[in-house]
Amino acid sequence: MTDPLTPVLTENWAEERSWTLASYGAYAGLDKALTMTPDEVIAAVKDSGLRGRGGAGFPTGMKWSFIPQDNPNPKYLVVNADESEPGTCKDIPLMMANPHVLVEGVIISSYAIRANRAFIYVRGEVLHVIRRLQAAVQEAYAAGHLGQDIHGSGYSLDLVVHAGAGAYICGEETALLDSLEGRRGQPRLRPPFPAVAGLYASPTVINNCESIASVPAIIANGPQWFASMGTEKSQGHGIFSLSGHVTRPGQYEAPLGITLRELLDLAGGVREGHELKFWTPGGSSTPLFTHEQLDTPLDFESVGAAGSMLGTRALQIFDETTCVVRAVLRWTEFYKHESCGKCTPCREGTWWLVQVLTRLERGEGSEADLDLLLDQCDNILGRAFCALGDGATSPITSSIKHFREEYLDHLRQGGCPFDPARSTLWAPAPEEVTA
Repeated sequence: MTDPLTPVLTENWAEERSWTLASYGAYAGLDKALTMTPDEVIAAVKDSGLRGRGGAGFPTGMKWSFIPQDNPNPKYLVVNADESEPGTCKDIPLMMANPHVLVEGVIISSYAIRANRAFIYVRGEVLHVIRRLQAAVQEAYAAGHLGQDIHGSGYSLDLVVHAGAGAYICGEETALLDSLEGRRGQPRLRPPFPAVAGLYASPTVINNCESIASVPAIIANGPQWFASMGTEKSQGHGIFSLSGHVTRPGQYEAPLGITLRELLDLAGGVREGHELKFWTPGGSSTPLFTHEQLDTPLDFESVGAAGSMLGTRALQIFDETTCVVRAVLRWTEFYKHESCGKCTPCREGTWWLVQVLTRLERGEGSEADLDLLLDQCDNILGRAFCALGDGATSPITSSIKHFREEYLDHLRQGGCPFDPARSTLWAPAPEEVTA
């Protein structure tokens, strides 16, 4: 078959010391951008069809155009590199292997929105990534790509790499802003939206790391080049993260619209001797898919029409040895732990979801608990302050839809019917561990 991969962001990952400026080379996209007006840069990104790569899929150029230029306050660009969604692994390897593409993207994007200060917000646990990113920023300053009068253009920009404190909720853009300002990371009430009153109550653009890293190639090669890849409404390329029960897990950069079947072929298929049971198209907060969706194009519209979300393109693959009830329980425990506690539906709802799921996984309770679980999800969905609550319900409702009999098997057998010795997912619950 023809290789459908389109290495752009990942093109130099295998090169020696790919993270250095010497390996990355000249900032060609920046040079070209500085010959354009800021509005022309925004128009080019709009024409490319680039949509947010953090999961929401909002048109990037359109988001930039929301910045009110008549506002006298400073404008800010904030890069969301807090990657914490279970199963997602694209921004961190990108910053490790090719940090300069992100730095160049930050400079071009800041120029477009007329910002003179930008921030890259990175999850605090990944200290090695933070150090590599800081080194890349220092190289960019030394080469004249950052600082005063960049490339003699008269444009100036300062870039700050900020380490968060390790909260999943800070992946939500307004919680990220609160954290960046030194407060506890909790979602803000909107309106006002960040474009009007974001960081320090000033106009702010917040974009995902991969979104910003895609900008240099768009400017250097032209918006039509980018738009020629992908599908009609989901244009361009993206990094797909394959993990779990797959022969060769890793990052596969391909046009949007590729199918999981094609990606599995590239990755050597499901591990030998096993078959696909279920998978996530965009991380654990997206509704589960089964083998029936193997040929669903992985673009925003097709995945949505099939009943899930493309999200962060975190493709977690699970074979027949996996207990879906236990997998969903572990995800739900994560969301309960990471709830910021600001709103009642999420704070109380995720706690109750864990209680009921734990009872079901142990084979206790009755079939009525499944209806109770769905009722709890219904009372959380659309009522939480941010998307965390909605995301917590997705694997539960979809797993009951596809695997209701497996839930009932736990009740019939008085416990989990899966042999933990055969499953690579199984691990004892904390209360099962003895000293």
